[in-house]
Amino acid sequence: MSSTTPYAPPRPRGPVSLDLSRNEGRAPADLAQPRLEGADLLRYPDLGPLRTALAREWDLQPTEVLVTAGADDALFRACVAVAGPGARAVTTSPTFEMIPRYAALARLAQDEVPWPEGPFPLEAFLDACRGAAVAFIVSPNNPTGAVATAAQVREVARANPGTLVVLDAAYGELAEDDPTRAVLGEPNVVVMRTLSKAWGLAGLRVGCALGRPAWLRRLEAAGSPYPVSAASAAIALERLRTGADDVARYAAAVRAERDRLALELEQLGGRPARPAEGNFVLARGLDASWLRDAAASLGLALRSFPDRPNLADAVRVTVPGDARAFEALVATLRTCLAPQALLLDLDGVVADVSGSYRRAIVETARSFGVRVTGADVERIKAAGDANDDWRVTQRLLRQAGVEVSLDAVTERFEALYQGSPGQPGLELEETPCVPREVLEAWRRVRPLALVTGRPRRDAERFLERFGLADLFDVVVTREDAALKPDPAPVRLALERLGVERAWMVGDTPDDLVAARGAGVVPIGVVPPGADPSRTRTTLEAAGAARVLSRTEDLTALLP
Repeated sequence: MSSTTPYAPPRPRGPVSLDLSRNEGRAPADLAQPRLEGADLLRYPDLGPLRTALAREWDLQPTEVLVTAGADDALFRACVAVAGPGARAVTTSPTFEMIPRYAALARLAQDEVPWPEGPFPLEAFLDACRGAAVAFIVSPNNPTGAVATAAQVREVARANPGTLVVLDAAYGELAEDDPTRAVLGEPNVVVMRTLSKAWGLAGLRVGCALGRPAWLRRLEAAGSPYPVSAASAAIALERLRTGADDVARYAAAVRAERDRLALELEQLGGRPARPAEGNFVLARGLDASWLRDAAASLGLALRSFPDRPNLADAVRVTVPGDARAFEALVATLRTCLAPQALLLDLDGVVADVSGSYRRAIVETARSFGVRVTGADVERIKAAGDANDDWRVTQRLLRQAGVEVSLDAVTERFEALYQGSPGQPGLELEETPCVPREVLEAWRRVRPLALVTGRPRRDAERFLERFGLADLFDVVVTREDAALKPDPAPVRLALERLGVERAWMVGDTPDDLVAARGAGVVPIGVVPPGADPSRTRTTLEAAGAARVLSRTEDLTALLP
């Protein structure tokens, strides 16, 4: 891991309504905002009151507390404090990802002891610690949730009296047994704590190091003298004064939800790491990138680790500690991993309309003296609210300065598409985009629905012509509900199928917006004749969980 590359966790596509990717705690309930006077902002902060309050929280003396900018600042100070020629750090793998970065910045050599999950690897860790300058134990471990006992931390410290043993207990309030108080008697142990997790103040960046004064003075000298602002310190003081009961309620909720979440992930095919004692659950054995992107397409942010080989198949899910948010999380996981039905748009997904509907737009415009290209049609479809090809044609005419009534446009369009005596309609140019045998294979597993903006007669005629009508349990057309991007037709398809969870494949942003609005995973596909690169970019920007090159590529995604 490069120490010169800025830390940048992956950001989900599209807007996020529930972020469960960063292990932040629940927002404080009814936290009073302390009043700051002008002098408080004029002067450098006095962190003495906050240090005293934190010392009281841990039954320590103020000299045994160092206020830091979150636990991250304390961890970095520990690396800097012991840095020097030949100095070495020992960590577990995996571990909190900032620790190896900080060690690299301090130019410490590093040894990693594997700890994928389960009991702490005490013997291997003791062997690695011989002669080390600093040893980091994260418990509960991030990202696995595994724990080291107080007895194990003490044994590491006593076996290596010349080593600084750092216990990162950022999630200590959520563990079944918090070892902090039990290890503070060891002269070479420093414990890192934070108000970012259980206390719900991640935005303040307030943490602390607890330990013997001699070590804390070294850590204090290894960083900035005023790590926390006056405003952050004042709010943190108020939270410490009034928030203990709220934190206890949150921790109890997390413990209950944590067990339920692990069971849910297991039932969906994952392998949750056990024990898990943080405010998160790590699950392996899933398609991590799919779950991350599918959840993001529905507004839920989860954490995957594409750049960490030992976590390539893992997804970390923060436990919200809130009943409503937890139910939303479970519903999204089930939708992403266990869809009950597949919904398909017709045009561009099941039917190749490059020579019919798309061409009818071009030819209709030409009949009114306006030159329209296929790229123009792609552009206006990408802009959204373009599920009605008659109105799309009228809009293209208007953009060219030609005003024509919708009735006139529709009549000309339909004459071209449906045909007339002696003039075959463009509808005869349509062909299926996906073979019948593929649709049959999908339907053997779950029901299929067609959700289209076409008139019913046109949709049914296509299905009958190519012998596909028997494969769709439900067909929703423009006569049945508002047109996409309104989610109404997608919801209607779910209702008629009698299901709650589904994926939908569409070729335009309108399809994807409608799917997301109905709580259905939106999957894009490049329609025949479209520019693949431009279409892929458009559909990804519209929130597609995936963009397929062909409709039948959906097979590879299906559970």
